[in-house]
Amino acid sequence: MKLVVEESIRLDKFLSRALPEHSRSKLARLIEAGEVLVDGQAQKVSFQVLPGMVVELSEPEETAPHDLTPADIPLEIVYEDDVMLVVNKPRGLAAHPAQSLKEPSLVNALLARQTQLSSVGEAFRPGIVHRLDKETTGLMVVAKTDAAHVDLARQIESKSAERRYFAVVGGLVEQERFTIDAPIARDKKNRLLMAVDPHGKRAITHIKRVIRLDAGTFIACRLETGRTHQIRVHLSAVAMPILGDFLYAPKHLRGGLLQLHAGYLELTHPVSQERISFYAAPDPDFLGVQYAKRDILEEF
Repeated sequence: MKLVVEESIRLDKFLSRALPEHSRSKLARLIEAGEVLVDGQAQKVSFQVLPGMVVELSEPEETAPHDLTPADIPLEIVYEDDVMLVVNKPRGLAAHPAQSLKEPSLVNALLARQTQLSSVGEAFRPGIVHRLDKETTGLMVVAKTDAAHVDLARQIESKSAERRYFAVVGGLVEQERFTIDAPIARDKKNRLLMAVDPHGKRAITHIKRVIRLDAGTFIACRLETGRTHQIRVHLSAVAMPILGDFLYAPKHLRGGLLQLHAGYLELTHPVSQERISFYAAPDPDFLGVQYAKRDILEEF
Protein backbone atom coordinates (compact mmCIF):
# COMPACT_ATOMS: atom_id res chain seq x y z
CA MET A 1 0.00 0.00 0.00
CA LYS A 2 1.36 3.41 -1.00
CA LEU A 3 0.02 6.71 0.33
CA VAL A 4 1.07 10.14 -0.90
CA VAL A 5 1.36 12.90 1.72
CA GLU A 6 -0.56 16.11 0.99
CA GLU A 7 0.27 18.20 4.09
CA SER A 8 2.94 18.50 6.75
CA ILE A 9 1.93 16.27 9.66
CA ARG A 10 3.29 13.70 12.12
CA LEU A 11 3.59 10.22 10.63
CA ASP A 12 1.29 8.56 13.16
CA LYS A 13 -1.40 11.22 12.67
CA PHE A 14 -1.11 10.90 8.91
CA LEU A 15 -1.73 7.15 9.05
CA SER A 16 -4.60 7.44 11.53
CA ARG A 17 -6.34 9.86 9.17
CA ALA A 18 -5.59 7.79 6.08
CA LEU A 19 -6.61 4.51 7.74
CA PRO A 20 -9.39 5.41 10.23
CA GLU A 21 -10.55 1.79 10.42
CA HIS A 22 -7.40 0.99 12.44
CA SER A 23 -6.55 2.36 15.89
CA ARG A 24 -3.79 4.94 16.21
CA SER A 25 -1.98 2.77 18.76
CA LYS A 26 -1.97 -0.17 16.33
CA LEU A 27 -0.56 2.00 13.55
CA ALA A 28 2.05 3.41 15.94
CA ARG A 29 3.19 -0.14 16.73
CA LEU A 30 3.66 -0.81 13.00
CA ILE A 31 5.79 2.34 12.72
CA GLU A 32 7.88 1.37 15.77
CA ALA A 33 8.41 -2.10 14.31
CA GLY A 34 9.86 -0.57 11.13
CA GLU A 35 6.99 -1.81 8.96
CA VAL A 36 6.16 1.66 7.67
CA LEU A 37 8.54 3.30 5.17
CA VAL A 38 8.69 6.98 4.23
CA ASP A 39 10.41 7.43 0.87
CA GLY A 40 11.90 3.98 1.40
CA GLN A 41 13.18 4.51 4.97
CA ALA A 42 11.78 3.52 8.37
CA GLN A 43 11.03 6.51 10.60
CA LYS A 44 9.90 7.28 14.15
CA VAL A 45 6.26 7.78 15.13
CA SER A 46 6.89 11.52 15.56
CA PHE A 47 8.57 11.94 12.16
CA GLN A 48 7.16 14.94 10.26
CA VAL A 49 6.07 13.89 6.79
CA LEU A 50 5.94 16.56 4.08
CA PRO A 51 3.82 17.02 0.93
CA GLY A 52 4.93 14.71 -1.86
CA MET A 53 6.51 12.07 0.39
CA VAL A 54 5.36 8.49 -0.18
CA VAL A 55 4.39 6.34 2.82
CA GLU A 56 4.49 2.62 2.15
CA LEU A 57 3.19 -0.26 4.30
CA SER A 58 1.44 -3.59 3.99
CA GLU A 59 -2.33 -3.61 4.50
CA PRO A 60 -2.76 -3.88 8.31
CA GLU A 61 -4.58 -7.00 9.47
CA GLU A 62 -8.10 -6.53 10.72
CA THR A 63 -8.23 -6.32 14.50
CA ALA A 64 -10.71 -8.60 16.25
CA PRO A 65 -13.26 -6.63 18.27
CA HIS A 66 -12.54 -6.25 21.97
CA ASP A 67 -14.84 -8.06 24.37
CA LEU A 68 -17.04 -5.48 26.09
CA THR A 69 -19.38 -7.99 27.70
CA PRO A 70 -20.45 -6.78 31.17
CA ALA A 71 -18.92 -8.89 33.97
CA ASP A 72 -20.23 -9.04 37.52
CA ILE A 73 -17.01 -8.38 39.42
CA PRO A 74 -17.13 -6.76 42.89
CA LEU A 75 -15.49 -3.33 42.94
CA GLU A 76 -14.48 -1.06 45.81
CA ILE A 77 -15.72 2.37 44.79
CA VAL A 78 -13.93 4.97 46.91
CA TYR A 79 -15.83 7.95 45.49
CA GLU A 80 -18.59 8.53 42.94
CA ASP A 81 -20.67 11.41 41.63
CA ASP A 82 -22.38 12.36 38.36
CA VAL A 83 -19.18 12.97 36.36
CA MET A 84 -16.49 10.68 37.79
CA LEU A 85 -15.65 7.87 40.15
CA VAL A 86 -12.55 6.59 41.91
CA VAL A 87 -12.06 2.83 42.22
CA ASN A 88 -9.56 0.82 44.24
CA LYS A 89 -8.54 -1.63 41.50
CA PRO A 90 -7.86 -5.15 42.76
CA ARG A 91 -4.87 -7.26 41.84
CA GLY A 92 -5.20 -9.31 38.66
CA LEU A 93 -7.76 -7.04 36.99
CA ALA A 94 -6.63 -5.31 33.79
CA ALA A 95 -7.80 -1.73 33.29
CA HIS A 96 -9.42 -2.37 29.91
CA PRO A 97 -9.87 -5.16 27.32
CA ALA A 98 -6.96 -6.17 25.10
CA GLN A 99 -6.49 -8.69 22.32
CA SER A 100 -4.22 -10.78 24.54
CA LEU A 101 -6.62 -10.68 27.50
CA LYS A 102 -8.97 -13.62 27.96
CA GLU A 103 -10.55 -12.60 31.27
CA PRO A 104 -12.79 -9.56 31.98
CA SER A 105 -11.29 -6.15 32.78
CA LEU A 106 -12.22 -3.16 34.92
CA VAL A 107 -14.19 -1.78 31.96
CA ASN A 108 -16.28 -4.97 31.83
CA ALA A 109 -16.93 -4.67 35.57
CA LEU A 110 -17.97 -1.01 35.24
CA LEU A 111 -20.31 -1.87 32.36
CA ALA A 112 -21.99 -4.48 34.58
CA ARG A 113 -22.74 -1.72 37.09
CA GLN A 114 -24.45 0.13 34.22
CA THR A 115 -22.13 3.02 34.98
CA GLN A 116 -22.21 5.85 32.48
CA LEU A 117 -18.74 6.07 30.92
CA SER A 118 -17.10 8.69 28.75
CA SER A 119 -16.57 7.96 25.06
CA VAL A 120 -13.36 9.96 24.60
CA GLY A 121 -10.54 7.87 23.12
CA GLU A 122 -10.68 4.34 21.80
CA ALA A 123 -13.98 2.45 22.01
CA PHE A 124 -12.55 -0.48 23.99
CA ARG A 125 -11.55 1.71 26.95
CA PRO A 126 -14.60 3.88 27.81
CA GLY A 127 -14.07 6.00 30.90
CA ILE A 128 -10.42 5.06 31.33
CA VAL A 129 -8.40 8.24 31.88
CA HIS A 130 -5.20 6.53 33.03
CA ARG A 131 -4.31 2.93 33.77
CA LEU A 132 -2.61 0.67 36.26
CA ASP A 133 -0.83 -2.53 35.29
CA LYS A 134 -2.90 -5.68 35.77
CA GLU A 135 -1.03 -6.86 38.88
CA THR A 136 -0.76 -3.37 40.43
CA THR A 137 -3.43 -2.53 42.98
CA GLY A 138 -4.82 0.85 43.90
CA LEU A 139 -6.64 4.01 42.93
CA MET A 140 -7.83 4.89 39.44
CA VAL A 141 -10.10 7.75 38.41
CA VAL A 142 -12.76 6.94 35.83
CA ALA A 143 -14.65 9.56 33.80
CA LYS A 144 -18.40 9.34 33.29
CA THR A 145 -18.75 12.28 30.90
CA ASP A 146 -16.64 13.39 27.96
CA ALA A 147 -16.07 16.82 29.49
CA ALA A 148 -14.80 15.27 32.71
CA HIS A 149 -12.57 12.90 30.74
CA VAL A 150 -10.92 15.75 28.82
CA ASP A 151 -10.36 17.72 32.03
CA LEU A 152 -8.96 14.78 34.01
CA ALA A 153 -6.72 13.67 31.13
CA ARG A 154 -5.35 17.21 30.92
CA GLN A 155 -4.51 17.08 34.64
CA ILE A 156 -2.68 13.77 34.18
CA GLU A 157 -0.79 15.12 31.17
CA SER A 158 0.11 18.43 32.85
CA LYS A 159 1.17 16.63 36.05
CA SER A 160 -1.27 18.62 38.19
CA ALA A 161 -2.87 15.35 39.28
CA GLU A 162 -0.78 13.62 41.96
CA ARG A 163 -0.29 9.84 41.95
CA ARG A 164 1.70 8.22 44.72
CA TYR A 165 2.57 4.60 45.42
CA PHE A 166 3.88 2.17 47.99
CA ALA A 167 6.36 -0.49 46.85
CA VAL A 168 8.66 -3.10 48.34
CA VAL A 169 11.98 -3.45 46.56
CA GLY A 170 14.80 -5.92 46.83
CA GLY A 171 17.95 -4.88 48.67
CA LEU A 172 18.83 -2.04 50.98
CA VAL A 173 17.89 1.52 50.01
CA GLU A 174 20.67 3.70 51.41
CA GLN A 175 19.26 7.19 50.76
CA GLU A 176 16.21 8.46 52.60
CA ARG A 177 15.05 10.48 49.57
CA PHE A 178 16.20 10.60 45.96
CA THR A 179 14.92 11.20 42.44
CA ILE A 180 15.30 9.04 39.34
CA ASP A 181 15.37 11.19 36.21
CA ALA A 182 15.90 8.82 33.29
CA PRO A 183 14.16 8.76 29.89
CA ILE A 184 12.10 5.71 28.98
CA ALA A 185 11.38 4.14 25.58
CA ARG A 186 10.26 0.77 24.29
CA ASP A 187 12.93 -1.89 24.68
CA LYS A 188 14.73 -2.42 21.38
CA LYS A 189 15.16 -6.16 21.97
CA ASN A 190 11.71 -6.95 23.40
CA ARG A 191 8.83 -4.76 22.23
CA LEU A 192 6.69 -5.90 25.18
CA LEU A 193 9.05 -4.20 27.64
CA MET A 194 10.12 -0.64 28.36
CA ALA A 195 13.68 0.42 29.15
CA VAL A 196 15.77 3.42 30.17
CA ASP A 197 16.90 4.90 26.87
CA PRO A 198 18.73 8.21 26.27
CA HIS A 199 16.49 8.74 23.23
CA GLY A 200 13.27 8.05 25.13
CA LYS A 201 10.72 10.38 26.72
CA ARG A 202 11.71 12.12 29.93
CA ALA A 203 10.55 10.25 33.04
CA ILE A 204 10.89 11.37 36.66
CA THR A 205 10.13 9.35 39.80
CA HIS A 206 10.66 10.60 43.36
CA ILE A 207 11.48 7.99 46.02
CA LYS A 208 11.20 8.04 49.82
CA ARG A 209 12.49 5.23 52.03
CA VAL A 210 9.95 4.21 54.69
CA ILE A 211 11.40 1.19 56.53
CA ARG A 212 13.68 -1.80 56.08
CA LEU A 213 11.91 -5.20 56.00
CA ASP A 214 13.33 -8.71 56.16
CA ALA A 215 12.39 -9.19 52.48
CA GLY A 216 13.62 -5.82 51.23
CA THR A 217 12.83 -2.13 51.68
CA PHE A 218 9.39 -0.54 51.95
CA ILE A 219 9.35 2.72 49.96
CA ALA A 220 7.01 5.46 48.72
CA CYS A 221 7.07 6.68 45.10
CA ARG A 222 5.71 9.89 43.57
CA LEU A 223 5.30 10.18 39.83
CA GLU A 224 6.16 13.42 38.11
CA THR A 225 5.57 11.86 34.69
CA GLY A 226 3.47 8.87 33.69
CA ARG A 227 5.34 6.62 31.29
CA THR A 228 4.38 2.99 30.75
CA HIS A 229 5.85 0.79 33.54
CA GLN A 230 7.70 3.88 34.80
CA ILE A 231 8.16 2.95 38.47
CA ARG A 232 9.02 -0.66 37.63
CA VAL A 233 11.57 0.33 34.96
CA HIS A 234 13.18 3.09 37.04
CA LEU A 235 13.61 0.98 40.17
CA SER A 236 14.97 -1.94 38.18
CA ALA A 237 17.45 0.41 36.45
CA VAL A 238 18.94 1.49 39.80
CA ALA A 239 19.19 -2.11 41.08
CA MET A 240 16.11 -1.80 43.32
CA PRO A 241 13.61 -4.05 41.48
CA ILE A 242 10.12 -4.40 42.88
CA LEU A 243 9.50 -7.77 44.51
CA GLY A 244 7.21 -9.98 42.43
CA ASP A 245 7.89 -8.07 39.22
CA PHE A 246 7.90 -10.86 36.64
CA LEU A 247 9.03 -8.49 33.87
CA TYR A 248 11.83 -6.39 35.35
CA ALA A 249 13.11 -8.12 38.50
CA PRO A 250 15.84 -10.80 38.40
CA LYS A 251 14.51 -14.35 38.59
CA HIS A 252 15.19 -14.82 42.30
CA LEU A 253 12.96 -11.84 43.14
CA ARG A 254 10.07 -12.62 40.79
CA GLY A 255 8.22 -15.04 43.06
CA GLY A 256 5.13 -13.94 44.92
CA LEU A 257 2.78 -11.02 44.35
CA LEU A 258 3.80 -7.73 42.75
CA GLN A 259 4.52 -5.33 45.62
CA LEU A 260 3.27 -2.11 44.02
CA HIS A 261 0.17 -0.21 45.19
CA ALA A 262 -1.26 3.13 44.03
CA GLY A 263 -2.36 4.40 47.42
CA TYR A 264 -2.87 8.14 46.95
CA LEU A 265 -4.59 10.21 44.27
CA GLU A 266 -5.07 13.97 44.33
CA LEU A 267 -6.76 16.02 41.61
CA THR A 268 -9.04 18.94 40.88
CA HIS A 269 -12.72 18.05 40.50
CA PRO A 270 -13.62 18.71 36.84
CA VAL A 271 -16.87 20.50 37.74
CA SER A 272 -16.49 22.12 41.18
CA GLN A 273 -12.76 22.81 40.64
CA GLU A 274 -12.25 21.80 44.28
CA ARG A 275 -8.97 20.06 45.09
CA ILE A 276 -9.80 16.55 46.36
CA SER A 277 -7.68 13.60 47.47
CA PHE A 278 -8.22 9.90 48.07
CA TYR A 279 -6.34 7.16 49.91
CA ALA A 280 -6.60 3.38 49.86
CA ALA A 281 -4.43 1.10 51.99
CA PRO A 282 -2.73 -1.89 50.33
CA ASP A 283 -4.26 -5.35 50.62
CA PRO A 284 -3.38 -7.42 53.72
CA ASP A 285 -1.05 -9.58 51.57
CA PHE A 286 1.17 -6.55 50.81
CA LEU A 287 4.52 -6.87 52.58
CA GLY A 288 4.87 -4.31 55.37
CA VAL A 289 1.22 -3.28 55.07
CA GLN A 290 1.29 -2.18 58.71
CA TYR A 291 3.67 0.63 57.74
CA ALA A 292 1.43 1.95 54.96
CA LYS A 293 0.01 5.19 56.36
CA ARG A 294 -1.82 7.92 54.48
CA ASP A 295 0.36 10.71 55.81
CA ILE A 296 3.48 9.10 54.28
CA LEU A 297 2.04 9.60 50.81
CA GLU A 298 0.07 12.75 51.56
CA GLU A 299 3.10 14.67 52.79
CA PHE A 300 5.50 13.28 50.19
